[in-house]
Amino acid sequence: MLNGKTALVTGSTSGIGLGIALSLARQGANVVLNGFGDAEEPQALVREAGAAHGIRVGYHGADMSQPAQIAEMMAQIDRDFGGCDILVNNAGIQHVAPLDEFPIERWDAIIAINLSSAFHTMRLALPGMKQRGWGRVVNIASVHGLVASTNKSAYVAAKHGLVGLTKTVALETATTPVTVNAICPGWVLTPLVQKQVDARALADGVDGDEAKRRLLAEKQPSLQFTTPEQLGELTVFLCSEAAANVRGQSWALDGGWTAQ
Repeated sequence: MLNGKTALVTGSTSGIGLGIALSLARQGANVVLNGFGDAEEPQALVREAGAAHGIRVGYHGADMSQPAQIAEMMAQIDRDFGGCDILVNNAGIQHVAPLDEFPIERWDAIIAINLSSAFHTMRLALPGMKQRGWGRVVNIASVHGLVASTNKSAYVAAKHGLVGLTKTVALETATTPVTVNAICPGWVLTPLVQKQVDARALADGVDGDEAKRRLLAEKQPSLQFTTPEQLGELTVFLCSEAAANVRGQSWALDGGWTAQ
């Protein structure tokens, strides 16, 4: 149980981040959400998930490409919750194009949000975790932190960087009660992936189920999507005492993608 702990989950108003926030709330953690769009409904869902524990739920709309806004978010968590005990770096964006056609501004944005934001949150969260004698950092990387795919140069570079950053900080905190690990999901049926499914169904002239099967068949041998709930439960495990000596790992939850 995580009663009394406070978790920040970046990019958590929908999809993977929201699934992780719900799992942490069910274990009794206070949760601070972050992301764009409507925050009222996600906050209500998380509050309901943790109702049995009387958790507190917060929100900060920091743009994760802006270090100053990240610093303000972390300062607000210190003021309102007494610090960040569990840090889940999940915020991310994607753009697909061959490298020689890749827009410079998209490269810069992907590196900033998918990689540099984790540097900024960790550097601000770690001192308090060490001082309080407990902390968990879970970086949501990707299967693309372990292997590459074409036309995703910025995303693959950022996620490989996040895996390397995770290992480095895990070594730097190895003798402390703070653990740092990464989770590397394969295909997850988020709203962004659903758009790819819909596009494939239209292009191939097939229904949604067949489009999903074809998408999965290219990479993910299980032919099953990883779910936000599974990612949330793995995050809970990494926050548990059983995982106190799991350090610097990049845990693939990918239906066999990287086993090939």
